Amino acid sequence: MAQSVYEFMAKNIDGNEVSLADYQGRVLLIVNVASKCGFTPQYDGLEKLYEKYRQRGFDVLGFPSNQFLSQEPGSESEIKSFCELNYKVKFPLFSKIDVNGANAHPLYEFLKAAQPGLLGTRKIKWNFTKFLIDRRGKPIKRYAPRTKPEEIDTDIQAALGS
Repeated sequence: MAQSVYEFMAKNIDGNEVSLADYQGRVLLIVNVASKCGFTPQYDGLEKLYEKYRQRGFDVLGFPSNQFLSQEPGSESEIKSFCELNYKVKFPLFSKIDVNGANAHPLYEFLKAAQPGLLGTRKIKWNFTKFLIDRRGKPIKRYAPRTKPEEIDTDIQAALGS
């Protein structure tokens, strides 16, 4: 069983394999995202958090998923363009993954086990479920899709050690 998010690899939105160990020592907010969801405007808040805290050691990592009513149907290049054009997203985006089921990405299996949802559920309920990761790569909090990025600000400050 993995001990931290740093033990995982994932393809970025450009198709290159990335080790999450590249983010060692940083506070992370890992989010499963989608372009055609009622929560899609959260991209704006996520980017604002990224801009506000990245110089202090914070990153948002966006993982597109098409598992919820096919709300992320586009290709990686379409997703990247959508995010850049509509929300000026500069935080790292990754290739489309499954977050639930037999083909769920191992990172998400780890996150769900470390921070189960309401009533101990291991499933991701919807797009824009968020996981806050401390500087040691440990998931410390899980947020529901309806939790707005700005509501996480205080927890990010605490994780950053301010």
